Amino acid sequence: MDLFSQTPDKNKNWLPYDGAVHYYGKLMIKKQADFYLNRLLETIVWQNDEAILFGKKIITKRKVAWYGEKPYAYTYSNTTKYALPWTTELLELKRLIEDETGETFNSCLLNLYHNGGEGMAWHSDGERDLKKNGAIGSMSLGAERKFVFKHKQTQEKIELVLAHGSLLVMKDTTQTHWLHRLPPTKKITTPRVNLTFRTIESQVGD
Repeated sequence: MDLFSQTPDKNKNWLPYDGAVHYYGKLMIKKQADFYLNRLLETIVWQNDEAILFGKKIITKRKVAWYGEKPYAYTYSNTTKYALPWTTELLELKRLIEDETGETFNSCLLNLYHNGGEGMAWHSDGERDLKKNGAIGSMSLGAERKFVFKHKQTQEKIELVLAHGSLLVMKDTTQTHWLHRLPPTKKITTPRVNLTFRTIESQVGD
């Protein structure tokens, strides 16, 4: 059975209220997704993520990278990163997502999860550097992982499984009202790369 042909309804809003999340499913065949996964693993300047919590520096096993059309500053978890110039593969994926969604992006935060033991705690992407209520295009490459949303007031949860080569778009008031996380799991032993294409608002010096 060809799962690639069973494309989800990209117009469906997976959130019942207070935001918009659209799952486009796979944007490419497995061979193409494998190519981009391997190229990103080889060419991206990966670094262990850092966060300052309660005055202590925490270094994660998960690795990250920050790229953009300008050396944008991006601050989260009390640390600031400056964007590296786009790579060829990142520009190709950006154009693919922009053509599919009609949105435009000027930066990308990448996460590398080496296996299922690495995940992401509850959070929302509401940093002041980001365009308020702007779209975030989240592409998944590698291991299929569960992705969960939780409403900040009602605690209602919505779960999706993000496939290799797939796209999820979060926009409107999603970050204001919902948290999301990538739960760890012992069942996954292979890596996943997540690319979150974003829009940074104009900064001093632009």
